[in-house]
Amino acid sequence: MCPELVVGHALAQHLIVNRRHVGFGTAMLTAALLPLTITPAAAEPATSLSYPTSASATRLTGYAFDACVAPTLETMQAWKIASPYQGVGIYIGGVSRSCAQPNLTASWVTAASIQGWRIIPIYVGYQAPCIRRSSTTKFTSLTATTLGIADAADAVVQAQALGLLPGSAIYGDMEHYAPTDSECREAVLTYVSAWTKELHRLGYLAGMYANMSSGAKHLSEAYASPAHARPDVLWMARWDSSPKLTGWAGIPNAQWSNHQRGKQYRGDHEESYGGVKINIDSDRFDAPVATVSYPYQVTSSVDLNGRSGPTTSAPRIASYAAGATVPVVCQTAGRKVGTTSVWNKLADGNYVTDNYVGTPSKTTYSAPLPRCTYPFQVMVPTLNRRTGPGPRHPISGTLPNGALGWVICQRSGSEVGTTSVWDKLEDRTYLTDLYLATPSKTTYSPPVPRC
Repeated sequence: MCPELVVGHALAQHLIVNRRHVGFGTAMLTAALLPLTITPAAAEPATSLSYPTSASATRLTGYAFDACVAPTLETMQAWKIASPYQGVGIYIGGVSRSCAQPNLTASWVTAASIQGWRIIPIYVGYQAPCIRRSSTTKFTSLTATTLGIADAADAVVQAQALGLLPGSAIYGDMEHYAPTDSECREAVLTYVSAWTKELHRLGYLAGMYANMSSGAKHLSEAYASPAHARPDVLWMARWDSSPKLTGWAGIPNAQWSNHQRGKQYRGDHEESYGGVKINIDSDRFDAPVATVSYPYQVTSSVDLNGRSGPTTSAPRIASYAAGATVPVVCQTAGRKVGTTSVWNKLADGNYVTDNYVGTPSKTTYSAPLPRCTYPFQVMVPTLNRRTGPGPRHPISGTLPNGALGWVICQRSGSEVGTTSVWDKLEDRTYLTDLYLATPSKTTYSPPVPRC
C-alpha cells in the first residue's frame, strides 16, 4: 500500500439540486487499493488541467446574486455598499441565453472587480434532449460530445472577451430535464464530460449548474465513473431558503468537498439596496469564480524588473517603466524586498515585488487581490496531507476523491512512484504530486512556481 494513499470504504449516496438555471447530482465513490507502483493516469473522472502562464484561480466565500441582465455599474456600487452580497453571476453567452446584456463589457468587469465584486461567469449553452421546453436548443445523444466541446470553446472566447483570465471557473447552465429518461441522462453526462475536458484543455476550471432532481442527481451518481470527466465545481439550485453548503439531501459531503460548492437557495424575487431594486436569485458560494486583473501603478523611480518567479534570484524576463500601469492578477509570498515579502503576478505571467507597485499595503496582501493558487483534483479515493514534502512527515489531514488541492507552489521531496515533486497547499500542508491531476507525473507543472 502506498504510504500516501489512504484506502477508504465504498460510498454510495445520492445528490439533488434546484435553480432558475439548475445544478448537480450524487456520485458513487468506490475506494480501491492502489499499490505503490501504480501511477494513476490523469483521465476520467479527474482529468488533467493545463494552466497557461497567465493563469491563477480565484475563490468566493460568501453570498452572491445573479440577475438575468448584468446591472449598471451605478447599481453595482450601490449594492456593494448596502447589500450582503460579495459576488455577482453574469450570463456571458450560449445559444440558450435568454437576456440581452447591454451593460456587460470588459470595462464593466474591470470596474465591478475594482468595486470589490467577485464575478461568476455563467454560460447557457445547448440543453438536454428531454428538456420539456419546446423552444430550447438541444443536443442529442449523437451530438452531445461535439456540442459540449463547442460550448466550452465558445465560453472561453466569451470569457476572454470580457477579460476573464485562465484559471477562472466557468459555469455551464443545465436546465431541468426529465430525470427518469436513461438515454437523456447519458447524453447529459456525455455533454458535461466534453465540456469539462475542453475547459481543462484551455486552462479553465469547469463548473456546472443543474437541477437538484435531474442534472445534479445524475452528476453525483457518476462522480467516480471512469466513463465521464468530473466537473470541478457543483452549483446546486434548491430554493429551500437554506444557504448551507453541506448536509445536502442525497449528496455526500465528501463530493465537491474542498471549496467546490455553490447553492442557489432562493429563486426569482426582488431585493432593494441603496434605493435600487433588482429581480435576482440568491446564492451562497465557497468555490472558484472568475480571475481578472487589477490595474496598479509602478511606484519605483526606475524600471521595475519582471521575473519568472517571486524572488530576486529568478531570471529577469521583462521590465516595466516607472509610472506605468501593470495588470495584477494575484499575490503570493516570495523573497522579501524592502518592507514586504509579497509579490504580484501580472497578466503576462511575470512577477514583480509589491514593494514598488501602488497596491494599498506595503507590508502584506491587499484586497481585493486574491492569492495565487492552482487547483487540481485528487485522483485517488483518499489522499494524505502532510506537514512536509515526504511520507515521514506527520499526517495533517486528508482529501477525498475529486477534492481540489489548492496548490500554491511545488518543490522536491521524497520520491513517490514516478515523481519526487510535492505540492504545497494554501494551508501549508503537502501532497505528493503523483495523485493530483497535474499535467506531469515526473516533474514540475508550469506555471506553478517553485517553493
